[in-house]
Amino acid sequence: MTLSFFDQFMSPTLFGIPLIALALTLPWILFPKPSSRWLNNRVLALQSWFINGFAQQIFQPINLGGHKWAALLTSLMIFLITINMLGLLPYTFTPTTQLSMNMAFAVPLWLATVIIGMRNQPTHALAHLLPEGTPTPLIPILIMIETISLFIRPLALGVRLTANLTAGHLLIQLIATAALVLLPVMPTVAILTGALLLMLTLLEVAVAMIQAYVFVLLLSLYLQENV
Repeated sequence: MTLSFFDQFMSPTLFGIPLIALALTLPWILFPKPSSRWLNNRVLALQSWFINGFAQQIFQPINLGGHKWAALLTSLMIFLITINMLGLLPYTFTPTTQLSMNMAFAVPLWLATVIIGMRNQPTHALAHLLPEGTPTPLIPILIMIETISLFIRPLALGVRLTANLTAGHLLIQLIATAALVLLPVMPTVAILTGALLLMLTLLEVAVAMIQAYVFVLLLSLYLQENV
């Protein structure tokens, strides 16, 4: 039976039931639970330090009205990092390689930022569609371009996350397959290929964290424009 390299991105099923919901739910079990003790253990202290540092860095440029989003965006950041990192383990499935799921995250959150801007400061929100000092003949063209760029934002969010994770998983599988094929024929080249695979895996760990951070960072920038 010949398997395609893209079979790893198929949603797993059991008795015809998609298991993507299970893949999205189980990572929450790995998070340490908060306790009522005065002194926490090292894991909880590290988790609190990470959350506080991330929230402070993201929401420092945003005024107080946007701080209501702190819990939502911080939870989304931790959730995406956990899913991306678990997807690098063997025989696991990465839900964030599915464009439909990433768009389900991107579109509602982007739309919420736009609605907040239109409700709170409609003049300022609409002013983004037309830069100041634009010549009169270019006004219709620039309004069309800015409107298209506005509606492309959620698509760019979803496609960026999907493309980066998919490309990384494909590269890991290609290099691992090459190392296995070369091992009985050219062991030296296979060892060098394995070393390359190790470095690529470390790079993908960094990419998994960075892409989750970029996803939330861009959402915070969209929020900053509209709050």
